[in-house]
Amino acid sequence: MAIQTICCDQNDLRLDVYIAQQVKTHSRAFLRNLIDQHAVLVQGKPVKASYRTSVGEIITVDLPDSVDLTIEAQAIPLTVRYEDDYLLVIDKPQGMVVHPAPGHHDGTLVNALLNYCHGSLSDLNGVRRPGIVHRIDKDTSGLLLVVKDNTVHREIADKIRRHEVRRTYQALVYGQVTSDHGTIDAPIGRDPKNRQKMAVVPSGKTAITHFRVIERLEHATWLEIELETGRTHQIRVHCLYIGHPIVNDPVYATNRVNYGHNGQALHASKLAFIHPATGQELVVESPLPEHFLSVLRKCR
Repeated sequence: MAIQTICCDQNDLRLDVYIAQQVKTHSRAFLRNLIDQHAVLVQGKPVKASYRTSVGEIITVDLPDSVDLTIEAQAIPLTVRYEDDYLLVIDKPQGMVVHPAPGHHDGTLVNALLNYCHGSLSDLNGVRRPGIVHRIDKDTSGLLLVVKDNTVHREIADKIRRHEVRRTYQALVYGQVTSDHGTIDAPIGRDPKNRQKMAVVPSGKTAITHFRVIERLEHATWLEIELETGRTHQIRVHCLYIGHPIVNDPVYATNRVNYGHNGQALHASKLAFIHPATGQELVVESPLPEHFLSVLRKCR
């Protein structure tokens, strides 16, 4: 890690905006994530990305060690559920990492996309995440929206912020969920006891998850879940919060029966939004994959 120290020379700017002006080597989104992880301190204390700066404050930025940003295009098979000149929707298999990161430099969805799209992807999120406008976890399967055009990327990102992209998931959770439907409204942030996890914490960001019961099984419940917000690990953390963690979740449901499978029983099954270029409603669906069906059969 490398510590960069900055003596603030501007008043009343958002911290993430100011840091992005000073640290040219990383994107604003990347730096905002560092702020959320308390790797950016103002006067020695962690603050939010929305913190307003003051002249003379000492800001320290704990930057990760630099890595080779050259990403190789790899001929990895992709399941494409929809594609046009502006965007495509990929059905990501369980176990595939979305973009390169420490420990996962190749074999990712981005490596496959560079080969499939011949480099014709939006670049607003930098060289590590070309085309990526949202993400799903490595062990979550299902639909992921990928953008080819920077203008469309901005419009899709705005739609996501305005909750205009409907993201529906299928999940198996431990235990019997008694309510037929409900809403979980609980803020999510870094777990103060384990910085590798997320948790419901008072200082977290607003997080809202809607659910309805599809089927109650002997030792589990099959839920349909719709995200209103999109925080890191939101579904997994919210299900844990209500006492029904996702079946097989390796982080939030340890030491429970895993039905002989690895990775959480969570599948991104549907995306619906107004196409920013055509103005038409686009609805893309993904059938339940075998890993989910297998656990479902065993839970029955």
